[in-house]
Amino acid sequence: MWSAPVRFVECDMQGIVFNAHYLVWADEALTPWWTGRGIDWGRFGAEGYQYVVVASTLEWTSSARLGDVVEVDADLEKLGRTSLTVRFTIRVGERLCCTVRTTYVCLTGGQSAPWPDDLRARLAG
Repeated sequence: MWSAPVRFVECDMQGIVFNAHYLVWADEALTPWWTGRGIDWGRFGAEGYQYVVVASTLEWTSSARLGDVVEVDADLEKLGRTSLTVRFTIRVGERLCCTVRTTYVCLTGGQSAPWPDDLRARLAG
């Protein structure tokens, strides 16, 4: 899980979080999600692998506001041969604010590639 207080810069004049910041928060939560599964992107990067976003969807239920603390949980929703989808649940306390689903594709040499076997094993296990 990743959490942070809602900052003034993330809000519009009504004190409501501007929609693009939910994607930033999902991106912030991704690194601890990888490391929590023992996945070292420094190592995979040195081996020529990287991942890129190919799609994101957002579904809002309620707004986060200035002064709130948002919590973002990440869960693997789908693991494909060359792609995976992570679901990010963004809450303030028990109140659901937004669900973000982001699909990433594994690349090597600028082309899509299967996820390395040891990375796949850590995600599937």
